[in-house]
Amino acid sequence: MLSNIRIILVQTFHPGNIGASARAMKTMGLSRLTLVNPRCFPDDEATRLAAGAEDIITNATVTTTLAEAVADCVQVIGASARLRNLPLPHFDEPDRMAEDAIAVAQKEPVALVFGRERSGLTNDEIHHCTHQVSIPANPDYGVLNISQAVQVLCYELLRAQQRLESHSQLAPSRKPPLPNQEQLAHFHDHLQRVMKDIGFLTQPHARTEEHLHALFARAQPSRKELSILRGLLSAIEKRSE
Repeated sequence: MLSNIRIILVQTFHPGNIGASARAMKTMGLSRLTLVNPRCFPDDEATRLAAGAEDIITNATVTTTLAEAVADCVQVIGASARLRNLPLPHFDEPDRMAEDAIAVAQKEPVALVFGRERSGLTNDEIHHCTHQVSIPANPDYGVLNISQAVQVLCYELLRAQQRLESHSQLAPSRKPPLPNQEQLAHFHDHLQRVMKDIGFLTQPHARTEEHLHALFARAQPSRKELSILRGLLSAIEKRSE
């Protein structure tokens, strides 16, 4: 299951944080690292601070956009120190996040996304997430280094897997297959096109598309349900013609 979970670092500025994050991952049994548009990589500092996790650095995937990095994932959890305007499902406790992610990762790919050192994830990047998670910390100083945040959440993932395995048999997934982010993106593009064609989007400042994006993120439609919705949109298009 841990092999089905990838850690994604977005536009990491200090290469040492990449190496330290790789080390944090390996100590908790995770091995899949994806870097989105890093400032400097590969880099000797990243390799040095990996300190035994050089294989994770060597095998890291590098992409230019977050959309590309999560296209095949059915669950994308953004690590954020603060809530954004987009009301995505939010895990207040990392252990609850880990239990949910491990359950999904039994069959489908999952991603944990960490933003820039200074500014975290942008609102546009949060749009590519299905959930958010926060790490409880000192309210007067709750700023964690990226590699520290990676360590905490990877620890929770390892513990969640161990708890599941301690029952001697992996619990079967009760949920139907979920769509990946590429399929969801096609759906939202289709929905936006239909809403424009029928004149529904008449108030550009109402943020209708953002609210609908959040609605479907909370609903987590299955692949079958998403296919039905796409069929409904196609029928509306034909009727409007």
